[in-house]
Amino acid sequence: MSSSSSLIQGISISVSDDDEASGKVRVRVRRKRNRHPVSAHRRFLRRAARLGGPLLLAALAVSLFAYEYYRLSPFYSSSSPPPPPPTQAAGNLSRVDRARKSCLKMLDTEMLQNLELREPPEQNLPVKEVVYRSSLPHLEDNISSHMTNSRFNSFTGYQTLTEREESFKPKETTAVHCGFYSENGGFRVSDVDKDYMRSCRVVVATCAFGGGDDLHQPVGMTEVSVKKVCYVAFWDEVTLSAQHEEGKKIGEDLRIGLWRIILVRDLPFTDQRLNGKIPKLISHRLFPMARYSIWVDSKSQFRRDPLGVIEALLWRSNSSLALSEHGARSSLYDEGNAIVRKHKATPEEVKIQLDQYRQDGIPDDKRFNGKKALAEASAIVRDHAPSTNLFMCLWFNEVVRFTSRDQLSFPYVLRRLRLPGVHLFPVCARKDLVNSFGHRRKVKPLAKEGR
Repeated sequence: MSSSSSLIQGISISVSDDDEASGKVRVRVRRKRNRHPVSAHRRFLRRAARLGGPLLLAALAVSLFAYEYYRLSPFYSSSSPPPPPPTQAAGNLSRVDRARKSCLKMLDTEMLQNLELREPPEQNLPVKEVVYRSSLPHLEDNISSHMTNSRFNSFTGYQTLTEREESFKPKETTAVHCGFYSENGGFRVSDVDKDYMRSCRVVVATCAFGGGDDLHQPVGMTEVSVKKVCYVAFWDEVTLSAQHEEGKKIGEDLRIGLWRIILVRDLPFTDQRLNGKIPKLISHRLFPMARYSIWVDSKSQFRRDPLGVIEALLWRSNSSLALSEHGARSSLYDEGNAIVRKHKATPEEVKIQLDQYRQDGIPDDKRFNGKKALAEASAIVRDHAPSTNLFMCLWFNEVVRFTSRDQLSFPYVLRRLRLPGVHLFPVCARKDLVNSFGHRRKVKPLAKEGR
């Protein structure tokens, strides 16, 4: 008989052939498990255990985000070590510096406070004195036959190609055109402003003509620099009117913030970019007693101590002129193509300039003295020694003669004059030196012809 099994009320009875034969029956009782109901508390703990991991990670992420936000906020700055003394804006500078490592190596605050001005170093050039050509009679050979454009006027004088060539052969006393050729040339400022400019020994300068950019207040300076340095912004009446419309008015001390506003009347060029080259390139003609000057484009905010910048970029490297390497290109001929492509000058203008430079033997090299052969001139740090003044005059004359794109003519003047002590610092140092905000509005050209 085959084995069989039946379940009756929880009792399992197994019957086998052997059991029947012996008359014995084996009874096996299966016990039921006594299951206790799960409490609500235990169910909550189980769910919490399942969800706890992701929630914990999310909480940590939020906490880290909150910490970083707090660390970069003004509240954190107020509890961290104090920034250099002068302004609240210097605190903003310290937050930027914590966000990325600085490339411009500056002295510490205590050393900056004790910096004393040095005399510009003597360079290995024969130039001891630069004489500026004026409307007094001088040798000019057939001016009209050598003119390449109509931008020479009574402000610039009428430089011939012969005079241009002679200016690149420096002598102990060198005579050059360098603006302010005639009293009727323009770029007039008041006697009060002239007296102020004559009092300056160190200058940070900018300009906005034709209603251009707003003023960006400098940051990061020490109290000593605020007292020793002139911060000068050149405006014309169009910019003055545009700023007044926005509620930005000049105070009784002729300042807006740290900037001393110099109002210029009778600008000499219809091209406002060319008017801007006057304070940018020939600041030594405007500040005759200054030893050093720093130029900052109007789109930029100067964010370092001026005396510290002069020490870092000039004194430390025994340099007389410092500006940034170009960030995108290395050759002046590549720059010429880019200027045409971006419609910053006409193809005809650029061709005339580059053809002249090729004729003068300027190679299409991408390196010069171990650096890029092209500079970016939104920030210029310089002394006012005779050789540096000569360099800047020649640069200005090239900008007047050809296109107003000064980055195109700088490599030419550098190769021709071979001024020692030119420091082309890396792009990262320029980004430490200034914050660039871009141009806010388009400038208005002068509605008059040049003189």
